[in-house]
Amino acid sequence: PPSLLIARAAPPQGSDERRRPVAGMLSRLRLACMAGSRVAMLSLQMKETVYRVSAMVSVGAVKYNSPHSRCLVSGSENKLLGADEDEEGEPLTTKLTVFPPKHSRLPCYRVLTEEGTIAEGAEVPAGITRDLARKMHQKMIALQVMDKTLYTSQRQGRISFYMTSDGEEGTIIGSAAGLNAEDTVFAQYREQGLLLYRGYTFDQFTAQCFGTEADGTKGRQMPVHYSSPELNFHAISSPLGTQLPQAVGAAYAEKLEQLKRGLQQPERATCVYFGDGAASEGDFHGALNFAATLQAPVIFFCRNNGWAISTPTSEQYRGDGIASRAVGYGIHSIRVDGNDILAVYAATLEARRTCLENCAPVLVEAMSYRVGHHSTSDDSSRYRDMNRGYRIVDPLSRFGLWLANQGWWSNDEEEQLRKDLQADILRSIKEAEAAPKVPVRELFNDVYHDLTPHLQEQQEEILNLVKMHPDGFIKKN
Repeated sequence: PPSLLIARAAPPQGSDERRRPVAGMLSRLRLACMAGSRVAMLSLQMKETVYRVSAMVSVGAVKYNSPHSRCLVSGSENKLLGADEDEEGEPLTTKLTVFPPKHSRLPCYRVLTEEGTIAEGAEVPAGITRDLARKMHQKMIALQVMDKTLYTSQRQGRISFYMTSDGEEGTIIGSAAGLNAEDTVFAQYREQGLLLYRGYTFDQFTAQCFGTEADGTKGRQMPVHYSSPELNFHAISSPLGTQLPQAVGAAYAEKLEQLKRGLQQPERATCVYFGDGAASEGDFHGALNFAATLQAPVIFFCRNNGWAISTPTSEQYRGDGIASRAVGYGIHSIRVDGNDILAVYAATLEARRTCLENCAPVLVEAMSYRVGHHSTSDDSSRYRDMNRGYRIVDPLSRFGLWLANQGWWSNDEEEQLRKDLQADILRSIKEAEAAPKVPVRELFNDVYHDLTPHLQEQQEEILNLVKMHPDGFIKKN
């Protein structure tokens, strides 16, 4: 990319007007330059005054020629030629036009109808086999059983917090199936189904939620804030949207590493999940812009479930959802029915292919609905009609009907599977409750090689507190 850009505006001949920078004007014009240093000249007609703009770009030996770049061509006063265009480009105009804020809406891709049949004109995604389809359905059921049981355990006071994926099982499992197991994932906090799909066990989930010695995060994270380096799943953090720029950085680092190895295109992608509410954060816009300009192989996966805790999407934006924002950043985008697991699977596969082949970001918007409360700290009956969630087509029943029509699933199988899963998660919860907790000393480790004086003081204080109130702490501590 250009390492130096200097722009100055020269006033008309004979004018005593002082020179002033026009970097703001040039920021709207993207340069595509070949290796070496060049000077591009462009005359811009601004009312009756002609300004000559010179831009000196130092690019060393780097070729910068992205598909969405624009090249300033000397001597052309009526065209902005694209980097891969010869004669035609974006014409300038003398007619002032105010474009309306709303254009035609982006379509929403779907495969299955609400009755579980293939929609007219749609096709079953390539790669869907009996075994894969059954696994996807089984994982959705496992996610639903685990969520409901752990949610209930929180209501019983056995854990402090929980969040379910109720209504969004198709979005999470469908995207998990479309990704490669080696792809890096940055989650928000409702993507436990992806871990489940990659092999995370009930025992690992309960160890984290109960903070036992088996918890990989050593009890330092609140429940549902999972982490698994083995499954390429970065640690979840509560602050909204912070994972977005982090994912871009990880994707860019991965790209540079693979370029060093002589690969022409990345072998694995980075996928970052977020909700419609997080898209209102500044981190969202910064992440998209960085990803576009750095051409980072990252998939932005938005779960548009209609609610940012108690704020409906009608109060979050006036435009056409989230996917339409990608155009302004020069990013590919897909909108998909999040309750249709086959459509989500196909959309994720295509997003991944586009991301890797173009070494560029892709934004996927899955339209779904948050049937449950935002979390165990929320009561959504205070701000919305609770009956509406049950009128939304359940992704499990929708896909189950299609599986049954293929002869790949039965009600008896599902009933038995639910019983087995319920027994397994209850066993896991019972064992997690009885398991030793993480020692309090671990609270101070893994930051500094040697404890600093102020941490030593805090450690002594809390250990003395444990001695003073032994009945209020686990003896193991």
